[in-house]
Amino acid sequence: MARQRRLCVAHEPHLLSQRGHGGSLGFRTDDDYRAYLQCLQQAVLQHRVAVHAYALLPQRVLLLATPPEARSLGHLLQSIGRRFGADYNRRHGRTGALWEGRFRSAVVEAPSQLIDCLRHVESAPVADGLVSEAIDYPWSSAAHHGGRRVDPIISERAEYWCLGNTPFDREAHYRHLLDEPLAPSVQRRIAEATDKGWALGSPAFVRRIEEVTDRPASARQRGRPAKAC
Repeated sequence: MARQRRLCVAHEPHLLSQRGHGGSLGFRTDDDYRAYLQCLQQAVLQHRVAVHAYALLPQRVLLLATPPEARSLGHLLQSIGRRFGADYNRRHGRTGALWEGRFRSAVVEAPSQLIDCLRHVESAPVADGLVSEAIDYPWSSAAHHGGRRVDPIISERAEYWCLGNTPFDREAHYRHLLDEPLAPSVQRRIAEATDKGWALGSPAFVRRIEEVTDRPASARQRGRPAKAC
């Protein structure tokens, strides 16, 4: 059976996940993380993709981003893969692919799902046991949204600005949200949509994405339709 086309829609936010090839370690040293961020910043400018959040984890990368064209996300990660992969292989004396060839993604409904997806990305280091507080992780955008530093990679969404009338209010509100873990059911729903390539949002949003892309954007009920009486 042919592999289904990836669900990518221009001007809609997407949650992206890319894993190390064969579960291998993608980042070994601080220099690896710095090199990836440099490649990400260059690729963002080249492909005009707005990145709203990121988390670089030892075996995977999470991004929340909005592309100007449907193909822009693929071009973004291909560009990073070429630059970062070649540099990584040289520094670590290895050959071959570093990341899985096919990234995973979910189209995210805004504004209803945006902040939850932002939290999902930036709280991933806590969920993986790397730090006790998300804002302390140096290789994510949590410190930017929490007010500790300004990250040139990040393009803030209107949903984040609505968290407060001043930068201090927004940052304090968001730090509070990061301190509160997402409900397990919400985490599962976000992770499943990303892994399976679905739209993440209301039934009306899913239908609209299906009309735009001409492909299923959610799981279909198993079995044959019931016969009419």
